[in-house]
Amino acid sequence: MSCPVLIEAEALHRQLHAPQLLILDLSSAENYQRGHIPRAIHFPATLLLRGEGPVPNYVASEAQLSERLSAVGMTPDTWVVAYDDQMGPWAGRLLWTLHLLGHRQVSVLNGQLPAWVTAGFDLEQDSHHREATLYTATYVEPVRTTLQDLLNHQHLTVWDARTREEFTGEKVVNASKGGHIPGAIWLEWTDLLQDQQLPRLKPAEELHSLLADRGLTPDKTIVTHCQTHRRSGLTYLAAKALGYPHVHCYDGSWFEWGNHPDTPVINDLSSSGE
Repeated sequence: MSCPVLIEAEALHRQLHAPQLLILDLSSAENYQRGHIPRAIHFPATLLLRGEGPVPNYVASEAQLSERLSAVGMTPDTWVVAYDDQMGPWAGRLLWTLHLLGHRQVSVLNGQLPAWVTAGFDLEQDSHHREATLYTATYVEPVRTTLQDLLNHQHLTVWDARTREEFTGEKVVNASKGGHIPGAIWLEWTDLLQDQQLPRLKPAEELHSLLADRGLTPDKTIVTHCQTHRRSGLTYLAAKALGYPHVHCYDGSWFEWGNHPDTPVINDLSSSGE
């Protein structure tokens, strides 16, 4: 089954009763209860995280993902459509997680729930569940980059999705040091959106130009990160929507890099791409 990386609200509405469709709402429990797409199952974004150890924002373990995806009725043939209430980064991280597992039948709703509402489609408040399955999650695709990979492979192009202040080191969040990975290119995740109230990605031609102007081109192996690999979920989504073939994520992100005693950092805009 061939699934688009991005799906529009109208296209999803036409497929609402497709037998293999699984809609996952990664919003807060409160927002899910307030209103969600019909048939959508609440899937807390924290279920994507390991949640333990020195870097709790690492991807959930294979055992954790097996249990959590089985609980929502996942199978190898399931078509997953995801959205969230934070302009798309958690849905993008789910896309990356499923790609890591070799599961390519996954789409993200362009514009998230506001796009569904703007299109005039109904919401519902009832919670939904599916019969549990026995899904086995195994990391099979090389789309995850580690700290050691970044230290050992200088050819990687690092895309830092954080704010300008975090990139320069003026603002330090949950880390012992600020700044950025040497050679990293700065392009903030929100720059990819048309509007933050209706958070659709910018048109493909505009995104291509935006990324190319920063040196983020399809011929490169791009590794994207932020503070905890939430915001960089959206940058991964955008690059994959454009058809970039070699996009990885560093899920340790600055929480790991900025707290490691031996990692080099830069504290200016010298490699920002501006």
